[in-house]
Order: sequence, then structure tokens, then C-alpha cells
Amino acid sequence: MPLSSAPTSNTGTQAIRSPATPGVHDWTCPFCPLLCDDITTIVHDDGTLSAPDTNCPRLTNALTWFTETPASTPSIDDTDTDLDSALTRAIEILQGTKRPLFGGLATDVAGVRALYPLAADCGAILDHLHGDSMAASNAALQDRGAFLTTLSEVRARADLLIMFRSTPSAKYPRFYERVLGGSNQPRNLIFVGCDADPAAGNLENANSHCILKDADPFDLLAIWSALMEGRGAASFSDTNMSQALAALVERVSAARYTAVIYEPAALPEPHAALLIEALNRIVKAINRTTRAGTLALGGDDGALTVNQAVTWLSGFPLRTRVSMLTRLPGEPPLDHDALRYATKRLLETREVDALLWVSAYQPEPLPQALADDIPLIVLGHPAMRNLIGKRSAPTVFIPVATPGINHGGHVFRIDGSVVASLTATRASGLPTVAFIAERLHKALATSANAGSRP
Repeated sequence: MPLSSAPTSNTGTQAIRSPATPGVHDWTCPFCPLLCDDITTIVHDDGTLSAPDTNCPRLTNALTWFTETPASTPSIDDTDTDLDSALTRAIEILQGTKRPLFGGLATDVAGVRALYPLAADCGAILDHLHGDSMAASNAALQDRGAFLTTLSEVRARADLLIMFRSTPSAKYPRFYERVLGGSNQPRNLIFVGCDADPAAGNLENANSHCILKDADPFDLLAIWSALMEGRGAASFSDTNMSQALAALVERVSAARYTAVIYEPAALPEPHAALLIEALNRIVKAINRTTRAGTLALGGDDGALTVNQAVTWLSGFPLRTRVSMLTRLPGEPPLDHDALRYATKRLLETREVDALLWVSAYQPEPLPQALADDIPLIVLGHPAMRNLIGKRSAPTVFIPVATPGINHGGHVFRIDGSVVASLTATRASGLPTVAFIAERLHKALATSANAGSRP
């Protein structure tokens, strides 16, 4: 099969409607892990997209990246080329690498499932654009476990919502609408270690306030945890903090169901995992006498989707190296290390010899730590071409379709409990990440079987 053969129905572009008509009713937005599924998209006569009935600035901004005629020409070393040539050059780069990094990974389930066997053939390390926050959540879960909750559980049961260092509407504009909208149940919202979210003040049947907005988060959680374990507030030197937290413990004890909500990406590095672990420990203590669960707000740009899929396929979460079948004697087939296999560290220490960067949703900048002499393959939104420029190392750019805009697909919701189906709203003629990854994998396997791999 030629490298540029037409995509199959499972992985290729999907034309669904003519321009100048409503795109899709009850469309699922792929640009936020809330996956709001009540949107109507409009394809205008000039090919631009809008969602006029949805007041979400994040969606409005994302749709500005989709114009009438996106650049769809691949390039080699910043020179236009055809898809066959770009794929051939990409294969040459992968054949010459011993330890590549597959980074960015902003794609859907089909995309990561197709990238995984390619990574296995190359001995690649897998990390996501939001790998730091995903690694913190993974580490806390691996070390201590957690009581997790879902959007549906919060809507149906939670009468007390505790937001730890998080104002959800800043990053997820429709959070309260999606979690609490349509319910008449009285709610209490307490913002701990941060200002109250202005959007929470507009909620009906809800009271909100903040406590200890300037407190050190580690001290705060240490005292809160100790109070949950029965220590008295008088035993702490910081009486203001201990008294405020003692009152919070009483509120939790009186609640029927407490949801503790936080954003891993908003927690201070490099020890965000310790804070998440402390929150998990507090929620475990709450569950001895009543009901509680944590809800992490994250997983943007397919991060949760990719983490879930890589875990199914390998048994390990992201930041795992998938070793080649021709690995050295004694070398493990899989190696997971959340610290050693961080994108920034790998590039700064030059422990990888090539980067395959995937950014299918929006044009995400390349890592700042990427040296000019590291070979690069980009499978990205067409506007990524303008972010690459001239480089001294071999560089291949292949524009790809966006899940939920140019083709259908599947992604995980923010709480990890639902896999949502994405529907295309307009065709672009661009190949999907899955299609390109499959072609690269087949060609690389063929060359290896022929004995041409170095």
C-alpha cells in the first residue's frame, strides 16, 4: 500500500455536511475535558466555525484556529513537499534513532492506540504535553490510593464542595453549569487556600466563601489532616489556621457527601504529588464516618485519554519507555519513571535523540528545551507549521485533522468515568493522527523485516 493511500473509514477524515448549514446538534466539544455535549456548531459560508448558543470563551477561542482553507501541505526542513516524501523522511529519522521521545501526544483514543506500536518498534518514551500534572496525580494514586468521585456523583449527592486552591471557572468556564446546573439541591461551596471563584456567586441554592486564602498549602493540609485524625485545634501554634480548619472539619462531619475538588496543574511544583496525597489521606479519614470523594480537574488536550490508553496497553501510565523487540539482554520490555522520563528533563540532558511531537487539537508550541540539532517529526494542527521554522536538524511536519472538528473519535471525560464519542463538524481533507501513525508503523516494520534497519 502506498504511504499516502486514502485513509480508511476508521481513521480517515469524515465529511458530514455541506458548508453554510448547521454543523452538528448536541455536539461534544473536544477542547476541554468537561466534554460539554449540548452544543450546536455552525459552519459559515466562509468555512469558519462558531457555537453561538454556548457562552464558553474557551470554545470560542479554540474555534478561531479553524479557518476556511487550512494549510495542508507537509514540509521537510521548512520546504513544502508531498505526503509520501514526508512519511519517507519521517521513517528515515525513526530508523536512525536509538532512544526517541514521543511527546505532546494531544490526540484521541485511536491516535494513541496507533502510536503505541510505533513507539514499541522504536523503543520510544511516551510523555504528554501536560505530563507534569498527570505524573503528580499518578504518583499519589500509586502510592496511597484514593476515593474518587464523578461529575454525576457530585451533582446527585454532594451538599458540600471544597475547592482546594482552585477556582474552576477560570480554566473550565462551564464547570458549575455542568456539575450543579439543573439541580435544586442546596449546596455549600468552601474555597480553601484561595479566593472564592466569582462564578460561584451566581449559583442558585448555593452559598460560597473562602478561608485561609493566603495560607501555605503544605501547612494547611498537615493541620487539616491532623484535625481529621482527632488532634485538637489548641495543639497547634498557628491558632488562626487551626481554628478555621477545625470549623471546616465540623462542616464536613455534618455534610452528607463532601466533594474535594482540586487542579493538579495549579498546585505548586515540584511537590504537587505530596499535596494530592495529603488530600487523598484527608478524604479517606472522612469516609470513616460519612461519604466523600476527590475530583481532579485536569486531562486537557487528551492527557487523561492518552494516560488511560497507555495504561491499558502497557500496564503503566505515561512516562513509560516501550523498549524495542531487539532490546539488549536483561533490558526490561517496559520501564516507567515519572521523574526521569519527563519531557523537559530528557531534552535538557539530551537523553533522547529524536522527538515526535503530536498536537492535533490546537497549535501547541514545541518544548523550549528542544535543541536545534535534535531531529523532529511533528504531527500537528496546520498552524503548527509557523511555530517550527528553520532548524539545523532534519525536521518533518505533517498537518493532521482535529478530533471532533474534522473527524470522529473517542476521548475520556475529566472524571475518567465516561468515554465520549466525538462527531466531526466539517471535513478538511487532512489525515488523522491514527492514519499517519499506522502508515509509519507498517513502513518501519517492513523495512526492519527486510533487514534495512540500522
